[in-house]
Amino acid sequence: MEGLLTIENVTKSFGAHRAVDGVSLQIGRGEAFSLLGPSGCGKTTLLRMIAGFEQPDEGRIILDGKDITFLPPEKRPVNTVFQNYALFPHLSVADNIAFGLKMAGKPRSEIEPAVNAMLSMVKLQEHARKRPAQLSGGQRQRVAIARALVNRPQVLLLDEPLAALDLKLRQHMLLELKAIHEQVGTTFIYVTHDQGEAMSLSDRIAVMNAGRVEQVDAPERLYEMPGTDFVAGFVGDANFFTGKVLEVRHEGYVRVFCDGIGNPMVRASGGLEMGQEVRVMVRPEKLMLTRQRPSAAERVNAYSASVEEAAYFGAHIRFVVQAGDLRLLVQMPNNRFASAGDTPKRGERVFVCFHPEEARVVSCSPVG
Repeated sequence: MEGLLTIENVTKSFGAHRAVDGVSLQIGRGEAFSLLGPSGCGKTTLLRMIAGFEQPDEGRIILDGKDITFLPPEKRPVNTVFQNYALFPHLSVADNIAFGLKMAGKPRSEIEPAVNAMLSMVKLQEHARKRPAQLSGGQRQRVAIARALVNRPQVLLLDEPLAALDLKLRQHMLLELKAIHEQVGTTFIYVTHDQGEAMSLSDRIAVMNAGRVEQVDAPERLYEMPGTDFVAGFVGDANFFTGKVLEVRHEGYVRVFCDGIGNPMVRASGGLEMGQEVRVMVRPEKLMLTRQRPSAAERVNAYSASVEEAAYFGAHIRFVVQAGDLRLLVQMPNNRFASAGDTPKRGERVFVCFHPEEARVVSCSPVG
């Protein structure tokens, strides 16, 4: 993918607090890119520096080959969609969308077809003369997106744009945003603390923590192959356990001694040594509960456990089980059981199982 936006070693402090700490990123032309992290991680500050609302203390921001680090917001080919929509309440939907074109001095002959095209794209043709107060939250958000895109910016910045919407509307708007991105091809940079939003919308995601970027990758790689403890725990649910390496296999697996459950075989990226302490992650949906211990031929890690909790969530059932010293979250499709009455109950003894390839070493202690 052709590069469009380069962020080079950008740092921003507010007093003694370093909000963004030496961040470097490359974002491609036409990419849907998310900045994901908890509150206070620096993602919104970084977005504001791209927009020009804040200036970095160090580093550079380069857009399409041009250094825009200290360029004022109105001089940048960038538009922002805010969480609170920031629509003009006294203007109609059409006039809100047209506002930027009018401010740029575009002729009426150019404004009208551009506004109509945007209304069609966000499916609001029938609402063109309404005021924002007459619209639903999702409709107001679509107006804000249309207004931001009508000037054809090179980059559209979206600052937690769905945070004020209820769950079902948020899910619907994510699909609409994805369709709009595919239609217009503009580079989207999306800020959110919601990993589900980032995973569903993005080509790539930068996971941020304490002002730094922990990992940049495609959603599926972040989930399946997290590079750090923080990424593993923040992107989706995860079970962790620690242990010491007992055996190193050349095919990319290690056997780990874990006090309380035994010696599971798990995946590792290489470079581990005997006796080294490691931290292993396995996702809840990768674990299985069975009433019978699997045979050796099935080649799974299997450990005796007790069901502590069981909760029905429609398509799946979530269990909390105690296996030795480990308390584990297990998520299984409800069709794995013959009936609701067949579901393992609190206090029942079961086996918790996982295939070696489903558990992964995510960090290790220094050798020696």
